[in-house]
Amino acid sequence: MDLLNTLVDKGLRRELPTREEALAVLATSDDDVLDVVAAAGKVRRHWFGRRVKLNYLVNLKSGLCPEDCSYCSQRLGSTAGILKYTWLKPDEASKAAAAGLAGGAKRVCLVASGRGPTDRDVDRVSETIKAIKDQNEGVEVCACLGLLSDGQAERLREAGADAYNHNLNTSEATYGDITTTHTYADRVDTVSKAHAAGLSACSGLIAGMGESDEDLVDVVFSLRELDPDSVPVNFLIPVEGTPLGKEWNLTPQRCLRILAMVRFVCPDVEVRIAGGREVHLRTQQPLALHLANSIFLGDYLTTEGQAGKADLEMIADAGFEVEGAGEITLPEHRATAGGGGCGSHAEAGCGSHAEAGCGSHAEAGCGSVCGSHEGGSVCGTAAAAAPAGEPRTDLVAVRRRGAGTDLAPNA
Repeated sequence: MDLLNTLVDKGLRRELPTREEALAVLATSDDDVLDVVAAAGKVRRHWFGRRVKLNYLVNLKSGLCPEDCSYCSQRLGSTAGILKYTWLKPDEASKAAAAGLAGGAKRVCLVASGRGPTDRDVDRVSETIKAIKDQNEGVEVCACLGLLSDGQAERLREAGADAYNHNLNTSEATYGDITTTHTYADRVDTVSKAHAAGLSACSGLIAGMGESDEDLVDVVFSLRELDPDSVPVNFLIPVEGTPLGKEWNLTPQRCLRILAMVRFVCPDVEVRIAGGREVHLRTQQPLALHLANSIFLGDYLTTEGQAGKADLEMIADAGFEVEGAGEITLPEHRATAGGGGCGSHAEAGCGSHAEAGCGSHAEAGCGSVCGSHEGGSVCGTAAAAAPAGEPRTDLVAVRRRGAGTDLAPNA
């Protein structure tokens, strides 16, 4: 297919595809999806080999958010039966992080619900960052606390934060349909503040909220322009009790096409499969590793993820390897340009962390995934398969373990 050959050549040169080419990837048929994966996989392997970076979420403060993001189970007015608790103490957060690090994660993502942090909140998170880094030499820490005020990004950087996550989520044209309590421009401003402070910027999107192909291409092109180091791709988990709780718009094949499009537009950036992979990719998750070089390990903010052991087995069985703590994630031209191990802000790419704004991380909008529930099996294998095209509502489970509970986390 001439289109795919052209996109591979451009990806190897870090050359931006045209909008028409990006839209054409999303428009390919299910019959061609393996060709699309193979082509984008060449770009992924060129820049990242067969390494898979593992990231681990710690939900520092859950629920009770004043923002009205329609995808989020922690939003104002949500009736989802999620865990609700105030700030974890630094030692509690450090203990939660240790489980993910023991499972192979090299980055800990500290997330808190809310519009944005107060200065006291920044102090709290700074103490937590110190506690985690004192116990774990070389660990990367990313904060995701919502909209930042002037000077807060610099304070987080001084406290030892390596990165800051704040997702754009969807296109500027449709942002007002998803959230009314803050704007798309507010989100862009926060990503810019993180960049300016020398933090590795992480910013991504949520697919499956009813957006068009044009919206998806718009947000990914906007991300490339912002040039984050990592781009989390979340697939909406329709959580009951939220406005988008009945939006089931994704198939495994569409998810693969979306990931391929992101890889072609952001060839040398850490592309992370974030929330929703277990629910929407299901048994096709190993194919997605040929497109993305980063995933979350274990549970998400308010919903369950695939068992950590199953993640590690999937990575090995697909012929990939977990990225070691001493390895630099990004290609040399990005890592050296940024001056830090997380990445650079200077050249070609887009990139970035995960979730979204109100201060919640990625996975499919503060809500997200399920997985192996009690059985520990790969998501989608424990229950009888639903008829083709039917929503897999049985794969969405609210988190009841880990941070904020007395139960051991899933890592």
